[in-house]
Amino acid sequence: MHLHTVLAYSAVACVAVASPGPATVLAMRNSVAYGLRTVVWSSLGNVSGLFLLSAAAMLGLGVLLRSSALLFEAVKIIGALYLFYMGLKHVFGRATVMAQREDNGDASARPQPRKLYLEAVLTAGTNPKPILFFTALFPQFIDPDASLLSQFFVLTGIFVTMSFVSLMSYAAVASRARALLARPRFAQWVNRGVGAIFISFGAALLALRRQTT
Repeated sequence: MHLHTVLAYSAVACVAVASPGPATVLAMRNSVAYGLRTVVWSSLGNVSGLFLLSAAAMLGLGVLLRSSALLFEAVKIIGALYLFYMGLKHVFGRATVMAQREDNGDASARPQPRKLYLEAVLTAGTNPKPILFFTALFPQFIDPDASLLSQFFVLTGIFVTMSFVSLMSYAAVASRARALLARPRFAQWVNRGVGAIFISFGAALLALRRQTT
């Protein structure tokens, strides 16, 4: 793999990773609600979801989705429904950014790492941003004449590392804003904003059009 290809890919990946999305919102919510350490689990879950998307793209899922209208629509609708579910939970108060932090740091009030991890895996797998990246952009950087496995690990490694660092950075910033978010009225509007973001990404996923070329 040529150096200029890796650099071009890294630049595109950096833009895709740095732009906020559902995974970013999830990391910030977990940081504020449960503490910065819990974000490690959700970030690992996000990285796992991205790794699976990348592997699927390498195995030809992108081609399959472009060739099968029924499969494409099924994947799109399932993903959108999950994002709508996450969004409505926040809008109607069944999930909250501050998670009623009256537990005074009681670890028993925090979700189990497994729950945080799986939630992030699902969020990554239904996020239209990485879906578009791995099905449309990722294959453009693959050299069919070179070792596919080594290219997969290099390109995927770059993307997931950037993603992990980005999520932890956003979470660290959110952690510093905890005092502001603790104000009930402000927290209520933040919850609604978080819900609206999830819903908007669900709508964006529904708006995706299948590529036929």
